[in-house]
Amino acid sequence: MASRPRAHPSPLPFLLLLAAVGLGASGCRGLRADLGPERTLEAGVPEAFGSTSPKAPSITWDFGDGTPPQTVPGVRHAWATAGRYTVRALDGDKELARVVLTVVPRPVLRAVPEDAQTVLWVPRLRGNVEGLVNFYGRLVGEGNMRQTLADTPLVPLLLRSLGPGPSEVDPEEGFGFFLLPDFDGVVALLGVTDSRAALAAVVRELRSAGHRVLPREDGSARVEPVDGGNAMLLFADRGYVYLAVPDSPDAPEPGETVKALAVAESPDVELVRRKVEALSGPGISENALLAELRGKVRDGSVFLFSAPPVPEAEKEDMPVRGFFGALAVQADQAELDGFLASSRPLLGGARGPASQLLGRAAVGPVAAAQLSVPPEELARLVFGSPESPRRQRTLERWRKQGLDAEPLLKALRGDVTMLVYFDAAAFFRSFIQDQRPAPKGTVVMEAGLASVPPVLQLIQKQLQDNGLVFQKEAQGGTTRFRTRLMEQPVSLTLTPERATLEAGEVLNGRELGDVGKTLRTRFGAEAFGPGHLSLMVDMGQLRADLAGVRSVPGVATAKLLMSQLFVTALLEKFTPFEYGFLDFSPVDGGGRLQGRVVLRER
Repeated sequence: MASRPRAHPSPLPFLLLLAAVGLGASGCRGLRADLGPERTLEAGVPEAFGSTSPKAPSITWDFGDGTPPQTVPGVRHAWATAGRYTVRALDGDKELARVVLTVVPRPVLRAVPEDAQTVLWVPRLRGNVEGLVNFYGRLVGEGNMRQTLADTPLVPLLLRSLGPGPSEVDPEEGFGFFLLPDFDGVVALLGVTDSRAALAAVVRELRSAGHRVLPREDGSARVEPVDGGNAMLLFADRGYVYLAVPDSPDAPEPGETVKALAVAESPDVELVRRKVEALSGPGISENALLAELRGKVRDGSVFLFSAPPVPEAEKEDMPVRGFFGALAVQADQAELDGFLASSRPLLGGARGPASQLLGRAAVGPVAAAQLSVPPEELARLVFGSPESPRRQRTLERWRKQGLDAEPLLKALRGDVTMLVYFDAAAFFRSFIQDQRPAPKGTVVMEAGLASVPPVLQLIQKQLQDNGLVFQKEAQGGTTRFRTRLMEQPVSLTLTPERATLEAGEVLNGRELGDVGKTLRTRFGAEAFGPGHLSLMVDMGQLRADLAGVRSVPGVATAKLLMSQLFVTALLEKFTPFEYGFLDFSPVDGGGRLQGRVVLRER
């Protein structure tokens, strides 16, 4: 991503000097003014000129931006919008000095305190927000989109700025949210051209939503939510408007009033303001970890950086240093590229085993998921490192439920896979004959096993504890349990190498193939491979299954055709979602997260 010019700090507050000239001859006094060299400033950030000495003579300052000149010894001035401005120092009609200043948009990250733990931001509204809004509207529907955006702090004001005409919002600046370590809540910020006008516009928005807004003399405002939650704080600082939104209070304990609880636990919104106003440097923009991770991720429209501190006692189990991700949005597609930084190799530097199920399974799943993690690392993720307090607490909790969890987890080989299939023929039979549009299909789950007894013990206990009626069959090294859940047949088979669960309709007539190879070809050379955590949902396959039914026993062809047309039209109206996938894999220095959401062609 191309970076904007950085503002160079001014070397002086630029004393405009006074000089007394000649005690004799003319008897008149002359003024001099030193405005310094041409330089670059950030919009909304005040620059100082002149002298703060009470004995200094007054000078008239013309800032070149259409604001009224000021006649004072010293002054501070901020330019609301980017551009080139000529600043002049005047003594009456006489020009004492001039300088040309280049004002650039203030990057949103320079308006976020350096200790922010998580930041989600759009660096520039124009050219980014339009695509995001269009994509989101297509994905969830225009009505849902409008309602969601209307309820999000500062967004209504932002959206109005994208239309024609003047706006209080600066489309060349950014918008975002951030979290602070000492504030239980979220802070929204938006770059503006006129802070007072923008604050007034936000106040109108909040009041129209039913919130009570109490303006203060300093220009800030206390906002009391219509739902009775903790009070918010609205304020402006150097070209950005901020809204600090505390977390809502928890439900009161018996005998405790909501008001008393809110007073006792209300987050300190003034803390947010103090941190923002005390910000004098680059903010979080020059965070060393952020700079490191940005080079590992592709460009995008929306960015997320998170580096929450990890307690010392958990660093052995949680070596993660931070995460940076970018979402790039096109007309009908959104792609996520992210990197998770780690202080040591994730998953012990080892890959989990390959899925046996994906190597030979029924083709055409509408959803697939795979977890491939070495067993010892899986135990560490779930329970914590050996002998750690976290592991001891977890194991004790499981023991109270009658389970010896550690042997159970070690019985797994490290690969867990799930495939979901849609049975369109069964769906139409139920839809037409029973007039019940119930989903029909099959879920297949498989886990590789290193040891059978702990798994067998768990299954028998769960079946008995839940009072399920089941059949058990044992032959050779194979044990099979059969039961019914939610009117669907369920079969669980244990062999020395794997545990396989099948629930739902029987998979008949489907071609078998290397599903893993198909998924890797479609989503990347290593997706759904050893060591990866992968997920896929394919609505396009669902549509193809619906359209591919040619006959259903006991159903007239005309009724089937009408039902297909109706269901297809309803599905297309319901969602344009075509497919999506997410894949995470350990790499040098951490792990890479990639994902994609694709909408149906218009």
